[in-house]
Amino acid sequence: MEAYKTSPSVTVVVPVRNGEQTIQPLLDSLQKLDYDRNKVEVIVVDGNSTDNTREIVKRYPVKLVVEEKKGLNLARNIGIKCSNYEIVAFTDSDCIVPPNWITKIVENFKDPKVSCVGGSAKALDGDFVSQYADNSIVRLMPFFKEREELEEVKPFFRHPAGCNMAFRRKVAEEVGYFDENIQYGFDEVEFADRICKAGYKMVLDPEVTVWHKHRATLGEFMKQNFQYGKGSGLVLKQNKLNDSVSKWAFLGAIGFISWLLIVGVLVFLTLTSSSTIFTWLLFGFTGLPLIIVASVYAYRAVRNKKFIRVVTYPFIDFFRTLAFCSGQLYQLLK
Repeated sequence: MEAYKTSPSVTVVVPVRNGEQTIQPLLDSLQKLDYDRNKVEVIVVDGNSTDNTREIVKRYPVKLVVEEKKGLNLARNIGIKCSNYEIVAFTDSDCIVPPNWITKIVENFKDPKVSCVGGSAKALDGDFVSQYADNSIVRLMPFFKEREELEEVKPFFRHPAGCNMAFRRKVAEEVGYFDENIQYGFDEVEFADRICKAGYKMVLDPEVTVWHKHRATLGEFMKQNFQYGKGSGLVLKQNKLNDSVSKWAFLGAIGFISWLLIVGVLVFLTLTSSSTIFTWLLFGFTGLPLIIVASVYAYRAVRNKKFIRVVTYPFIDFFRTLAFCSGQLYQLLK
């Protein structure tokens, strides 16, 4: 695959369904890109919205494709098939992109071996849940501090975010499109994994950034993590340890099931035995992790002065982990 000697043309695909509350700011930001407008096309794939999404989209110089069937990956694949340009970039209807978004993406494709580019996703709002999502020990979405070139997808968010990723269109067609059977999350990770397995490189670039509108309440946030867990379990059931994503999911599921069994046994022994050893062991498997996590936030608070996080964030971490693992286990047993 040859390197680009001139700036390549880029298709931006935006999947949406009932996004009337958020899509206008995104479309406004896409009109302010500093890239050559003659080399950018925007395709909005609407999943048969029942609100005013389509009416809003029609006000902008973009291509609107309406699909009666639901499905994020179906919409993404339709966007790829309708695209006309060499690079296909994806963002979501609840995001805002900076003016240099396309410029920074394209810089990474100057290397002909690079066929997948991912960037960071930062909170758009400053509410409590958004701040937690961006500042917890395990962030909700990938955030990169330095540029990496990888030949495989790795754990701990060393992969693209679905709302901020780009691929060479020919490579996407070569390895197959997004898996429409995968729902709830981890679909973009599985897709990037296939690209890397085909012999191409993936770049994670901190200068490729979007702002994402996170969930507004803790209840919605926990539900989102439960859904992500279901996505992880679905990939495991479908791919059966044949890719990196399902291997991580398997290890996580084994760890969670083991923890549940140990805690369950310790609770029973604590209630039925007069020995205090079981009480201390139970504390070691429940309370001690909270203390360790709180100490990490306490260390950070010395610099950022956010001492309330020392008290609140460890408990959110705990219940968020339970939500994710419960979603994964639910999907595996479904």
